[in-house]
Amino acid sequence: MGSIEQMREPLVILLIGVLVVIAIFASSCLKKLGLPSLIGLLLLGILIRFIDSRTGALTRRAETIFNTLSRLGVICLLFRIGLESDLKGLLKQLKHASFIWIFDVSLSGFSGFAASHWILGFGMIPSLFSGIALTATSVGIAVNVWQETGRIDSKNGKLLIDVAELDDISGVVIIALLFGIAPHLREGAGVSLLPQIGRSFGLEILKLLGFGGFCYFFSRFVERKFTLFLRKMERGPGPMISIAGTAIIMAALAGILGFSEAIGAFFAGLVFSRDPNAVKMETSFEAIYELLVPFFFIGIGLSIEPSALESSVVAGAALLLFAIAGKYIGAGGASLAFTGWGGALLLGTSMVPRAEIAMIIMLKGKSLGKWAVPPELFGAMAVVSMASCVVMPVVLRALLKSMPEDGSVNG
Repeated sequence: MGSIEQMREPLVILLIGVLVVIAIFASSCLKKLGLPSLIGLLLLGILIRFIDSRTGALTRRAETIFNTLSRLGVICLLFRIGLESDLKGLLKQLKHASFIWIFDVSLSGFSGFAASHWILGFGMIPSLFSGIALTATSVGIAVNVWQETGRIDSKNGKLLIDVAELDDISGVVIIALLFGIAPHLREGAGVSLLPQIGRSFGLEILKLLGFGGFCYFFSRFVERKFTLFLRKMERGPGPMISIAGTAIIMAALAGILGFSEAIGAFFAGLVFSRDPNAVKMETSFEAIYELLVPFFFIGIGLSIEPSALESSVVAGAALLLFAIAGKYIGAGGASLAFTGWGGALLLGTSMVPRAEIAMIIMLKGKSLGKWAVPPELFGAMAVVSMASCVVMPVVLRALLKSMPEDGSVNG
């Protein structure tokens, strides 16, 4: 048995190398077609899982390796999202962005919960995970289209980025809280459990504030000196690699505290986002990003059970309708007060795609067990992610090209 395992290990290394090459090739081809690379990566993971279900080719050790690569991919992904966040710019439009964000998160979250619980028949906890996942927005998908049409620097374009950043930040924070109280919710909703749930919720808040405080202290008093030290000590890509290593350490600390590593990586990105010198070094981080992040999306495909695919497509189609409606009514409806009908339509369309944060939330829930995120619901969210990221950019591109720039934000 041991010799068979040893014979399979080189095959696992071979598979990893092949996947890296395929991921780069597929990403390049999809970008030329104007489609996000995550679609091909998700399908690739589903294909590998399907082949494994028929052949049993992947050993437990191989699955462990893929899981580790996927988790490192999540860390790189969230670190970059945090690194690219413009907190100063967000504060400038916070009045408008926060108003839209409140309605957006409330209505898109409720629509996701309602679709999962009352339409598809999932339990309360899976529906909560689904609702929180649908509050998030894949800002990168929409931003690419706005950049292509030269509208990203418009007031509507900047407002989109601000609202989407608030979506992602709130999604990351809410899932940390839900992850802490979900086991207590599983025990029941009796009055006797309310104090226990309250204590758990309070503890999660304290841990989150403590970790956030540590990150603020590091950002305010340590980060600049630390970055300058690395720039003096290392040449070439060295400083950014060391900063990425720091992000991994902070992600691990978040995991030790009971949060997701993704939360730690996101906060690490925010820590370094305040320093323009750190952001300029981001280009040297690109190679690490391109190597590891594809394994996160491949890992999502691997996590989808072939037996749940058929029901996932049906559930995903229903969930997609509510996912679209939630953003149009929430983000689009709330933005009417500032942008007019044209701007509201553009903003609502731009907020529909769900990808990275949404799937991280579902993956985190799936790690708790089927009672938190069943295979059918996990697959359904993958369908929502792929469909929304394919269809909505096409619609958005057509709207941006046909509409004049009339969506300026009123003061």
